[in-house]
Amino acid sequence: MRHVKSFATATLIAASAISFAAHGQQAEPQGFWTTPTIQGYGPIHFLPEAQFKPQADHTYKIVFALTQGSKRPDAVNPALDHVARTANLYAAAGVPPSHLKFVAVAYGAATPLVLDDAHYRAAYGVANPNLALIAELKKAGVTVAVCGQAVAEHHFSYDSIASDVTLALSGLTTVTTLESDGYVLMPL
Repeated sequence: MRHVKSFATATLIAASAISFAAHGQQAEPQGFWTTPTIQGYGPIHFLPEAQFKPQADHTYKIVFALTQGSKRPDAVNPALDHVARTANLYAAAGVPPSHLKFVAVAYGAATPLVLDDAHYRAAYGVANPNLALIAELKKAGVTVAVCGQAVAEHHFSYDSIASDVTLALSGLTTVTTLESDGYVLMPL
């Protein structure tokens, strides 16, 4: 009886795994995922009937604390991609870019994402995959900054920082200074 019960449990688990895998392979219709403001980054699926949508006439001030590194040096930092997703969500909800005051500050393990291409290549052997996203964020009015203390801790030179990145005194003071100015902290 015990063997039959184990077999039944194993069969149920296998059937669930097959069902889950089949469901995961279903393709979404074209246009399901969009990038309305930050082209090619931070894909969103807009839900027009969803609750808690941003209001177009409100100004949103957010400071993003980027502290996680990428799992692979040739991949865009997922925290930076979430900044793009946030901008895309607000845009899809009708909030104009002029009403978005976003600052993304990189420190800790996220620090390398701000290196210019030459220094990133020297350190990791590949082109910096974050630079195109940083440029798109800047075009949308998002400030990408780096903690000056983290740059020093990682033994990077200050002239190795990409030109689209703002050097901040520190991540800690950037977050607390902006919070005292009414920004909401979004840790990533």
